Amino acid sequence: MRILHTADWHLGRIFNKQYLTEDQNFILQQLKESLEKSPPDVLIIAGDIYDRSIPPEEAINLLDSFLSHVVLKLKIPTIVLGGNHDGQERMNFGSKLMENAGLYVVGYPTIEPVQICIHDEHGPVYIYPLPYATPITCRDLFPEDEIKTHHDGLERLINAVWLIHPQGERSVVVSHAFVAGGEESDSERLLGVGGATVVSPQLFEGFDYVALGHLHRPQKVGKEHIRYSGSLLKYSFSETEHHKGMTVAELDAHGYRDHHEIHFSPLRDVRKIEGAFADLLEAGQAQSSEDYLQVTLLDRGAILDPLPRLREFYPNVLEVRRKSFIEQNSKVSDKDRGDYKFRSVEELFADFYQQVTDEELSDDQSEVFAKLIQQQSLSEGGD
Repeated sequence: MRILHTADWHLGRIFNKQYLTEDQNFILQQLKESLEKSPPDVLIIAGDIYDRSIPPEEAINLLDSFLSHVVLKLKIPTIVLGGNHDGQERMNFGSKLMENAGLYVVGYPTIEPVQICIHDEHGPVYIYPLPYATPITCRDLFPEDEIKTHHDGLERLINAVWLIHPQGERSVVVSHAFVAGGEESDSERLLGVGGATVVSPQLFEGFDYVALGHLHRPQKVGKEHIRYSGSLLKYSFSETEHHKGMTVAELDAHGYRDHHEIHFSPLRDVRKIEGAFADLLEAGQAQSSEDYLQVTLLDRGAILDPLPRLREFYPNVLEVRRKSFIEQNSKVSDKDRGDYKFRSVEELFADFYQQVTDEELSDDQSEVFAKLIQQQSLSEGGD
């Protein structure tokens, strides 16, 4: 059996005020072509289909177009899981009707696990979608159990799976959770505070493949068959080194056999660049780029309106930073940052001037600024 495992599409995502619908559609078109050429036995989307519980219209239309093509035209059984970003109750609307077409939407957890049986040449494979579940949700489902953490809740849901799973048959579980040992990114929403949100990979012992969603870096967790597929695109500058893609897992008659990654080319990459302002402008004149960029300027002196000038050649610069700012801030303690309310305007301006110019405010400049502040105070007092 060939399982195409993907997750964390976050349709409707806004990245630094930039809507990514066009970028997401570009990838999904490539996915459609891949599915046409080499259809898997089942497609699994392991949660966070949308970026927020009430997605924008263009995100809904994008998903509808994709699923209609894959399920109705290509006849590929597709399993869609609810994640922590999704409006899980809304996702379940009409799910029973869609099962007849081969689309299984499991938005929120239930007392009785959802069991989906897909056959290959070796017989049945039972797939169990376990949507994102908070401890509160699990306590409502199982009031007789003491459930305090995400681990406790998922353990209870998995125990229910083993009660109905046919002995000796192959099994796949789909889950949206933060599994211990996984590597995080900046673009993931915290599931809670502290270690209570983490679940142990040992919960998945006995399953032939574990299709995970939530963490945006493609990775295994512990064993090869326990995997995050990663997100559809790079959604933060902490992910510039990620190789985004989707996972194709293969099962033989005995269970997990192997996997490989498939990668698509994004419409625009997410990159970090740095250099002197003049050098970056010169490079942009020679070869512009429409990638989403975080630019770090190495200049020490003041620069007038760097962002609009950079965007003449790099139209999708989303963030401009000054290395001198970063270095200066790294030297300032948290205590010093918290004391700004007790510092004078003159002191704050002197710090600001040093960060911008990398030079200390001279005595003459300090005197001029102090006079301006004094004149402003007198003017306000006379009104």
